[in-house]
Amino acid sequence: MSPPVAGVILAGGLARRMGGGDKCLLPLGAGTLLDAVIARIRPQVGELVLNANGDPARFARFGLEVVPDPVPGFAGPLAGVLAGMEAAARHEPPVPWLASVAADTPFFPTDLVARLLEPVVREGAELACASSAGRPHPVFGLWPTRLAGELRRALVEEGLRKIDVWTARYRLALVDWPNEPVDPFFNVNTPEELAEAGRILGCVPGSA
Repeated sequence: MSPPVAGVILAGGLARRMGGGDKCLLPLGAGTLLDAVIARIRPQVGELVLNANGDPARFARFGLEVVPDPVPGFAGPLAGVLAGMEAAARHEPPVPWLASVAADTPFFPTDLVARLLEPVVREGAELACASSAGRPHPVFGLWPTRLAGELRRALVEEGLRKIDVWTARYRLALVDWPNEPVDPFFNVNTPEELAEAGRILGCVPGSA
């Protein structure tokens, strides 16, 4: 039996290449980028929260708890992972694992969490992250919530910001997916990529 897994959608970025604002609220198909991401991650996890900063009321219609970065200064995706870890740890009983996904990646795998769990359950890996065509995507990761204290210290006391620097301290498993016909970790950073996501939306099974 698989251990319980909570989920966090990381939407705390500044979206500079999209002109700022909430990139995840941009239209895609019949909804928004965030609608597409929620539809893919919700069946894969138990509790699900949204990591975003600022007024949470703008996300009210999605029905998710909004957890801001717990450290100041827009510390990057690791701060969002920490927010998710600490939210999962507040549950009774605490949830031992957290899966993180990006809010701008609408086609990530529907078996993401199940496959990330395999190396931690069977091989004793401490962390697991996704990759495609040999390229790592550390924002799509599986994290033990017991490491929340260590991650907070790294962010606050060391000023650490790079995910790969932190994951290098632990036994990390990379789980690879094919990138055909579409890279499942295709993400939207520019208006052109948003248009491309709209074009490929109908080509990816279960992506609508």
